Amino acid sequence: MKTIMGVIAAVTLAGAIASAQSAPDMTTLEQKFQDVQAAQARSNDTMFADEVAEIRDDLAYLRVKARRGETVSTRERRELGDRIDRLATRLQSRITAARERSTSSADRMLAAGSELDVRLRTRLYSDTAKVEDRVEATTVIDLYRGDELLVPAGSLMTGYVSSVDRASRTDRKGSLTVQFTKFTVNGRTRDVRAHVKQVLESEGIKGEAGRIGAGAGVGAILGGILGGVKGAIAGILIGGGGVIAATEGKDVDLPVGTVLRVQFEEAVPLGN
Repeated sequence: MKTIMGVIAAVTLAGAIASAQSAPDMTTLEQKFQDVQAAQARSNDTMFADEVAEIRDDLAYLRVKARRGETVSTRERRELGDRIDRLATRLQSRITAARERSTSSADRMLAAGSELDVRLRTRLYSDTAKVEDRVEATTVIDLYRGDELLVPAGSLMTGYVSSVDRASRTDRKGSLTVQFTKFTVNGRTRDVRAHVKQVLESEGIKGEAGRIGAGAGVGAILGGILGGVKGAIAGILIGGGGVIAATEGKDVDLPVGTVLRVQFEEAVPLGN
């Protein structure tokens, strides 16, 4: 009987020692909590602010007990340490997820200088156009990065006529300038700055490629070589700043369906 009682006592003592060893001391608790506070400050994430405040109060309570000479039990230290550890784990998961989202958003971007082909939904005619007239166009093809669709065909670009000069007897060359300022992709509209680089003649939707890959060099010409695009329209010249000018004796007249190659002057983020 004594042998059995001795074994039970030894097991109980061993468990108590193990429990005591697994419980962090006050210095360790303080350091763990400081690390959590620093991580939260760096992440600028307020989701766990209330929980951090509660742990701060509980830690302060244990600190006061210790200063008064009262016993801070193993259970109290272990439970508070476990709470800090769980909070640190969840906070780190949030930080990691935010970093991954940020990286993904950076990848989903059209670099400054990128070019894209769009089809006019608005006639551009220098004889009747007025400054600030609205201009609409839609992307011609699907733009992919690998298997990920970045810009679906039909995405809307809008802008306005920023200058116009009608052909006349003294100045027989009509011209106008279009500035694109909005780009709507997957229902989200972004502010952009883009101007016309080239005016292309198209055979129509049926003759065009369905998709093109952005690849590693998004800054390259994305509209590129498309089946169905014949090339630059005769009689139209593109000057500095995207000025669209007709040859002598004509007004600029670009009907609905004309393809414009536009260049983005600034990077365009496409992430959600």
